[in-house]
Amino acid sequence: MIHLKTPDEIAAIARGGAILAALFRELGPRVVPGASTGEIDDFCEAFIRSHDGAEPAFKGLYGFPGSVCASLNEEIVHGIPSPERTVREGDLLSIDVGVRLDGWCSDSAWTYAVGEVDEASRTLLEVTRRALDAAVSAAVPGRHVGDIGAAVMRTVEGTGLHIIRDLVGHGVGRDVHEEPQVPNYGRPGMGPLLREGMVIAIEPMLAWGSDRIRTLDDGWTVVTADGSRSAHFEHTVAITREGPQVLTALPQDAGAGDLPAATAGRGAEGGGSGAARGGSA
Repeated sequence: MIHLKTPDEIAAIARGGAILAALFRELGPRVVPGASTGEIDDFCEAFIRSHDGAEPAFKGLYGFPGSVCASLNEEIVHGIPSPERTVREGDLLSIDVGVRLDGWCSDSAWTYAVGEVDEASRTLLEVTRRALDAAVSAAVPGRHVGDIGAAVMRTVEGTGLHIIRDLVGHGVGRDVHEEPQVPNYGRPGMGPLLREGMVIAIEPMLAWGSDRIRTLDDGWTVVTADGSRSAHFEHTVAITREGPQVLTALPQDAGAGDLPAATAGRGAEGGGSGAARGGSA
């Protein structure tokens, strides 16, 4: 069932979303060669908990051990943070993170370039970012979920990149993962109707290789089947009469196409995801 939110409830979700936006801005300078994903996880948890009443929404969710999903290079989503995993110059690191505040959840993801990355990686980041912008712009009352996926497809067409189709966005509210599912492909006018009061996580995931995926033996980490690099960007978005409202941006940045500024490396902006577990973290 799709749960419509009141303006006050949307504002409550946005308060948690603003914590995520601020977190991504603070995190950028810490995503540097030699940093461990465990250190990044610790920083993110401490930052979230430093806000009165806020807690990491992912920690313990379905048994996940971390406060964030930290996914490197060919890892698309659900990478488990560890003090033994360090990032290197030229890596791509996707951080997917949620906040629970006053009983409401928000969800966002950001992919950072670690130092200088190659041209293919810069293109991957740029196109995935543009796909998110286009998808958010399509999220208006009276359209359908299929219009969101179609916007992603139009952005990706002709770039040589592939949409990861087995991982999807999702509704957000009292739970991290709610109905409806929000695929990154679709046909205009198809799928559930977008109604005022819906809150959804829109999260394109793209890869240079094929769109096939597999899950590692840890039971969590989803990687590209061919080992090619991937990128992931995500915003929690409210469907309002005035148009899409990005809830995981700082208030002054909450227009449809705006994303928090990343500061780690060139082309660094980034990205969690919905999957068969009921959406992706």
